[in-house]
Amino acid sequence: MLWEQHVFWTRLTISGIVFALPDSEYTTNRLLRNPKDFEQLLAPLYGQEIAAKFASLFTDHLVIAAQLVQAAKAGNQSAATEAEKKWYANADEIATFLASINPYWSARDWQMMLHEHLALTKTEAVDLLTKKYTESIHVFDLIEQQALKMADIMAYGIARQFPARFS
Repeated sequence: MLWEQHVFWTRLTISGIVFALPDSEYTTNRLLRNPKDFEQLLAPLYGQEIAAKFASLFTDHLVIAAQLVQAAKAGNQSAATEAEKKWYANADEIATFLASINPYWSARDWQMMLHEHLALTKTEAVDLLTKKYTESIHVFDLIEQQALKMADIMAYGIARQFPARFS
């Protein structure tokens, strides 16, 4: 459910930024709750310190994404390029971190999934910025499917690492 919420609130936040919607601040704040929700889920399994580290990395992911969309909307190509570089570096850091806490999670697999997620999310934002609304909905369908795959990988790894808790 948390991955589903992540992509849902991300889409609403992107839309809010692109169209300067009056609820943009509220949807952004709700999106920024998602890393804390992940932290609450992970803390009983991995401890508070590890869970907080994931939440911090994930919060960075969201903040950088917002910076990227804002720069693109403003037509600031250099700021958008810089934000995109940071976004991918953050994804790599998340992938490495996840692999370090669960032997059933591969850094390479997480990196591939997160890079796909970023590419799809960027496409979604560009489609909204360029008024390709039908295309943006199609891309969101792909984002949702891909997020569910990440959720499955995460759940499978947790269940394998902690079989006594999930038998």
